[in-house]
Amino acid sequence: MTNRNKGLALILCTAIISGFSVFINSYSVKMVDPSTFTFLKNSIVSVAILAVILGLTRLKEITKLSLRQWANLALIGLIGGSIPFLLFFNGLAAAGAANGSFIHKSMFLYVAAAAVIFLKEKLNPKILLAAVVLLIGNLLVLKAAIFNPGPGHLLVFGATVMWAIENIISKRLLKDLNGNTVAFGRMFFGSIFLLAYLGLTNGLGPIGAMTSGQWIWTIIPSVLLFGYVLTWYNGLKHVPVNLATVILLIGSPITTVLNLAMLQKPAGALEWAGIIMIFAGCLAWLKWQKNKPRLSGAHSI
Repeated sequence: MTNRNKGLALILCTAIISGFSVFINSYSVKMVDPSTFTFLKNSIVSVAILAVILGLTRLKEITKLSLRQWANLALIGLIGGSIPFLLFFNGLAAAGAANGSFIHKSMFLYVAAAAVIFLKEKLNPKILLAAVVLLIGNLLVLKAAIFNPGPGHLLVFGATVMWAIENIISKRLLKDLNGNTVAFGRMFFGSIFLLAYLGLTNGLGPIGAMTSGQWIWTIIPSVLLFGYVLTWYNGLKHVPVNLATVILLIGSPITTVLNLAMLQKPAGALEWAGIIMIFAGCLAWLKWQKNKPRLSGAHSI
């Protein structure tokens, strides 16, 4: 298996995990305060990833990181593993789950544009058609109605842009670093920044009062997050970031099907149309991304 195919397989695993994670997290955040929930998840996963790194005897790579690499990992933790989660959950409460999810699912557009400019990734102009199909597909699946944007929408949009920037920086770092190292940096520094936030807002108290049920609803998503970050960063190392974020959209239909199954409600015609459009858009993007492109960036960071 080539590195590209290995990367695609890992990103596909990330998308599947994402579909289940969003479904599980929708229940977890009702049991645990979102900020506390995110901090605990990041902390648990950072420790687990460190254990993996030690088990693979890759600790030497971490000890040899330059000051600039450490700074970039800290930046990833800030704009990927902490601040955007605070923006996203607060925005989601105001904008609504469907609208917030749709805005988040548009991240592939910002990543693709930034990748052309800063990473010199090349895109076939036909991909614009695939982008339209993907947006309409997600609109149908999520049943979003984003015609009256408000403060909540702006918070979710801000979080989405920050995650897009994080992916661009991560892709640059992955040229020289192992995927596990980048994943550890994101989760470890994200935990540090969230710990500082909880300390300043007196949000640490609820942790000591958590029930066994709340811990279960925290640990299960942590296991999924562990699988998510390991497959994502190790896959991203071998796949263009624009293609990786598109494949990630496959998680949306999975979440929708799980939600409908929980409600014991069959998918309607519009939902099925949206699901088909998402898969068709992903396949088209994959095909056209592999063809010789005619658009390219001219700058790098």
